[in-house]
Amino acid sequence: MKWFFRFVMKLCFWSLLISIGLVLLFKYVPVPVTPLMVIRYFENTEKSNSWEHNWVPIENISKNMQLAVICSEDQKFVTHNGFDIEAIEKAYKYNKEGKRIRGGSTISQQTAKNVFLWPERSWLRKGLEVYFTFLIETLWSKERILEVYLNSIEMGPGIYGAEAASQYWFKKSCANLTALEAAAIVSVLPNPRKYRANPATTYIHNRKTWIVKQMRYYGKLDLNKKK
Repeated sequence: MKWFFRFVMKLCFWSLLISIGLVLLFKYVPVPVTPLMVIRYFENTEKSNSWEHNWVPIENISKNMQLAVICSEDQKFVTHNGFDIEAIEKAYKYNKEGKRIRGGSTISQQTAKNVFLWPERSWLRKGLEVYFTFLIETLWSKERILEVYLNSIEMGPGIYGAEAASQYWFKKSCANLTALEAAAIVSVLPNPRKYRANPATTYIHNRKTWIVKQMRYYGKLDLNKKK
């Protein structure tokens, strides 16, 4: 029993140390690959291609794209500490009643999940998601969280990150995306392997229009705004 207890303590210690080390590493280093990319690769039985993922610094990502994803996914991103309690409570209430709505995860939570964890839903993964969200909110800036998010999220079939998505959907750099183009790409996020940003279906067109309206209401994006 003493040996087992020592083993568990050592395992917890090294897990904690490695997780903090990874978060500190990715505070400065581009994320080369995510668990989801690897999972999607092995799900592709044809293996005709792997994935498209071109990391670019946030300075080279259109402000339109930055604002579009915030307005669509997490309008309180700049001011919250990683968790939108109101959105979580609302999602829980509606899910309990059997209704289908968008989940309550913030951009910070999605970033933690995309970079460090796996997509399958479970209490274990959710608990680790809370832990990694706390770490990145503590050790990273909001700008870094958004930068990593926009470079790692799935935005099409085998397409990861804003630059790859921009090239895939509109044949241009993400630095030059218009508000409508950025909103179109963000519109596919509920199911990026099913929906198309261009040409847009009626559903995507309606989502795109809503996102652009939200961008106008939101105004200028300030990632340095105090929480």
